[in-house]
Amino acid sequence: NVVTDDNVVTDDNVVTDDNVVTDDSARSSHWAFLSPAKPALPSVRETPWCHSHIDRFILAEIERQQITVAPQTDRHTLIRRLTFDLIGLPPRISVVHQFLADSSPDAKSKLVDRLLASPHYGERWGRHWLDVVRYADSNGLDENVAYGNAWRYRDYVIRAWNSDKPYNTFLTEQLAGDLLPANENIDELHERLIATGFLSLGPKVLAEADSKKMQMDIVDEQIDTLGRALLGMTLGCARCHDHKFDPFSTQDYYGLAGIFSSTQTMDNFAIIAKWHENTIATPEQQQRADQHAALIDKVKKQISEVTDQAKETVQSEATADTTLPDDLEPLFTDETKTKLKQLRDELEQLEASTPILPSAMGVNDGEIIDEAVRLRGDPLQQGEIVPRKLPDIFVNAHQPTFASQGSGRLELASWLVSQEHPLTARVMVNRLWRWHFGRGLVGTPDNFGRLGERPVNENLLDWLARQFPADNWSIKRMQRRLVLSSTYCLSSRPMPKSVVVDPNNYLHWRTNVRRLEAEPLRDAILAVSNQLDTNMGGSLLHVKNREFLFNHTSKDGTKYDSHRRSIYLPVVRNHLFDVFSLFDYSDASVPNGDRPTSTIAPQALFMMNSDLLLAACTSLATETLTDEISQDRQRIQQLYEQILRRSATEDEIHQAEQFLQQFTQIAEADADDRNQVRTDCWSAFCHILLASNEFVYLR
Repeated sequence: NVVTDDNVVTDDNVVTDDNVVTDDSARSSHWAFLSPAKPALPSVRETPWCHSHIDRFILAEIERQQITVAPQTDRHTLIRRLTFDLIGLPPRISVVHQFLADSSPDAKSKLVDRLLASPHYGERWGRHWLDVVRYADSNGLDENVAYGNAWRYRDYVIRAWNSDKPYNTFLTEQLAGDLLPANENIDELHERLIATGFLSLGPKVLAEADSKKMQMDIVDEQIDTLGRALLGMTLGCARCHDHKFDPFSTQDYYGLAGIFSSTQTMDNFAIIAKWHENTIATPEQQQRADQHAALIDKVKKQISEVTDQAKETVQSEATADTTLPDDLEPLFTDETKTKLKQLRDELEQLEASTPILPSAMGVNDGEIIDEAVRLRGDPLQQGEIVPRKLPDIFVNAHQPTFASQGSGRLELASWLVSQEHPLTARVMVNRLWRWHFGRGLVGTPDNFGRLGERPVNENLLDWLARQFPADNWSIKRMQRRLVLSSTYCLSSRPMPKSVVVDPNNYLHWRTNVRRLEAEPLRDAILAVSNQLDTNMGGSLLHVKNREFLFNHTSKDGTKYDSHRRSIYLPVVRNHLFDVFSLFDYSDASVPNGDRPTSTIAPQALFMMNSDLLLAACTSLATETLTDEISQDRQRIQQLYEQILRRSATEDEIHQAEQFLQQFTQIAEADADDRNQVRTDCWSAFCHILLASNEFVYLR
């Protein structure tokens, strides 16, 4: 029995136009629409191998296939894997030494706890979530106007992951933070308003001439994001017709559309349309702004009074046969003109110094309406009115009652985080699994429908989905379970029979070798060369909120020369940072929880010739040569530890010494500056280590 793609994606969920399932009962019996089961822990022969319940589910399938599991990995490989997985940075050298020297049974768990408590954890895992919610700093599509306050949502996400905010609260705040009961904590109130940026961050055609189409397109994008990101479902397919493959009707779609049409995402639909932002000013900031506005009003009133009085004087002094011009100001006395100039100069200065109150992209409730079905998706062709509702497949005859004075987003959020919901917990634990193991238990993390793949270990997926809410929806507790399992700690060594039976490693009998994504690769290069700026938060955009990112020649002036972590670099739709695009960065226009990994020649050329690599190599070489180290052997050992976080072997030291000697001989033959040759020599050696597979890949 060879495990192949045919076993993972079975005939009943590979659906084409020739075999579209029209029987609602058949579609609703799909595994993803059933509540997670309560599977019993399976029996296994190699019980000592299992460090957790997760291992029992994994090992049961491996033993059923009669294949061999790979041995556990070495401690150096494990600490590098754990550190990059949890904080997206290489481990500190001192921490590596400490971990390797710690022989206590809880050494691994202590390391994991330290990493989960690191502020860098939220930067690493917040970036994963930003992929899912299509985060960007511009609207894309047409004008590419700056989402100048989108960074507040990004920073909210980082804080939420660092604080281990329960996932049910995390989702509720993003869908309906503005509707949650008020409290006296101003910071928490602002957090909730910022969180609703989830619904506002999507791409928008801000110059759309048809305002009805623009409004429905924005609602459609919100429904599609809700479906893919939180439910693993392609709900947007039902905009024009009943979903061909999954049990979602156009009535279901427009029942949800009513919820989002009753939500104020835009302040207006004029060209260029203006998205809504919630003020997050503190009471002190608001008071200063009000005082400043009062000063402006006072000066305006003084100008009006002086002008009116002067006009009356001119008119009263005019004779009956005098024809006065429309503009009387040139007839004012010199004293009045001087006074007006002083007041207007004062007004100009006040208006120029008007404090800008902080605001954040987000939503509020708008006019509450029930949407009409749009025939074939045409905004102008209306059919029957559909009351706001949730998809029938999930609630059947028990539709919640939507308050007449509210959009329904709070009811939507409550339904999503119900412990009996068949999808919310499943989708999230599958995402965590995918981000830790390289492939989800469901190989299509954004699509749990009939066109998606079936779980390779459905019992394990259901067990995790049950455990997640039982752990108070704690993401960190779930991750701790995953990374402390024997399954996570396996080596990547191929086992002959296992490779034959399960060549794609669907059963997780070994660890998948994974290349670092764009962000941790860039961050690691900066970190090992001591150039990384670890300051957190804020914006790096070069333009103000709502300004154009492209100038009149369509040139984007965004710069990426900052040494901050990659999560803080601007994400400009339609013009991503080249390094990000080169290493399979997510398309910021659509939700994506499954970044691909390509291997192309330009990636190798980047590692050979990019300014980022060359600057890092020069920095490393200069630092090494200025240290108080007398022998090349010591320098080689130091660079191995600094770049690869391990000691060099005797053979590696010998090869390095040979390389350095040969490089120096060749370079000095044509060089005038021997000191520069020495720097270039060590820089080239650093380049070898930085461009090595050992640096770029996790094993």
